[in-house]
Amino acid sequence: MSLRIAAKKHKPKVEYKTGVNEMGLVYAEIELTSFDDIALHRRGYLEEDKIKKVKVSALVDTGSYMLTINDKIRNQLDLPLIEKQFSVLADESEIEVEVVGPVEVRFENRRTSVDAIVLPNKREVLLGAIPMEDMDVLVDPRQQKLVVNPKHPYVATKYLK
Repeated sequence: MSLRIAAKKHKPKVEYKTGVNEMGLVYAEIELTSFDDIALHRRGYLEEDKIKKVKVSALVDTGSYMLTINDKIRNQLDLPLIEKQFSVLADESEIEVEVVGPVEVRFENRRTSVDAIVLPNKREVLLGAIPMEDMDVLVDPRQQKLVVNPKHPYVATKYLK
């Protein structure tokens, strides 16, 4: 009896704009906007079409606290430095990071304004727990995607207790 090793069929990696990729990571299409530009527009100093904004596919990371962006997005939105802090990465290493902002985050019919941590070297955008809580969105384990809280589909609800 001879054994033959079957050739593995190469399956291309599929990434979705909103939903889950093959590894089980959840991504969501979000819009990031310079909050300074929004304020200038409200006061009549900036035309609406001049407001800096960008749509990105963000990794939904419930284990991370904040919105994390890269240098490219920071530059596109022209976000000012607020302060420097230290952050602990998933591998337990600690790095100094810049906190910039404020940034308006939009997902479906929800919005929030947050500061963002800038991670250098082309890292992907992470949508952390604080902006998710503020927008009242959650990861649906059945659909494996970010969804508006079905208990509050029209308006975000915040618990103040």
